[in-house]
Amino acid sequence: MFEPFRNIFKGKSGPRGARLPEGERAYVIGDIHGRADLFEVLIKAIEEDDKQAGPAETTVILLGDLIDRGPDSAGVIKLARLWTDYRKVLFLTGNHEEMFLDSFKDEGVLRHFLKHGGRETIISYGVTKKEFNNSTLEQLQDLLRERVPKGDRKFLKSFADMIEMGDYLFVHAGINPKRTVDEQKRSDLRWIREPFLNHKDQHSHVVVHGHTIFEEIDERHNRIGIDTGAYRHGVLTALVLEGDTRRYIQSVEKKKGGIQIVKKDEVA
Repeated sequence: MFEPFRNIFKGKSGPRGARLPEGERAYVIGDIHGRADLFEVLIKAIEEDDKQAGPAETTVILLGDLIDRGPDSAGVIKLARLWTDYRKVLFLTGNHEEMFLDSFKDEGVLRHFLKHGGRETIISYGVTKKEFNNSTLEQLQDLLRERVPKGDRKFLKSFADMIEMGDYLFVHAGINPKRTVDEQKRSDLRWIREPFLNHKDQHSHVVVHGHTIFEEIDERHNRIGIDTGAYRHGVLTALVLEGDTRRYIQSVEKKKGGIQIVKKDEVA
């Protein structure tokens, strides 16, 4: 289904010596957006990579927006929950998780959610296109409550807003450069673009984020954007951090069908 795994890359040093604590390894996954097929292949690649890389205290971090837009959000959530049975996996709340959860109680949010990929999420939970098209907003809200398992809702509600590890800070969208880490607002962590994206100065940490789609990994001296557009471009990216090195594993949809794994230790 995908190319054989290559030898583990040594990786390159992070800016200004950014590093994880000794003995720790992190796999950080960008926005999945309902692409269960890409996610499943990437999980297998990460598990194989971790075995080849040798002993370490390994943590997987998903940066949020597991759902919406792509065809199988329910499948993504199922895979994510299963992965936690045997792997330390941490999750961040994205703006799409926020909209999804608020849609159960707020019709205004539901209307907004449906315009931004929520339709695909609802259909992935077994609501037929005919049911969807023939339902009022109130009826769609009832279908959400009926079809989405309470366990999935509880799982999504458990997600964090930020994770700090060594010299790295992991968030969904970014941070407000004018505020300290402790002063960040939840709305910025889940929704911000500017002034974060074009901020030139160093932050207290190297910020690893998703939310904003880039055709290529956007690695700067003060932040790393790894939302490579799983639903739009067919590329799901994992950043691998260990010591002061970083490298990348990508699950890539091939033009002629199938999915391949691509590994990188350099970013142009």
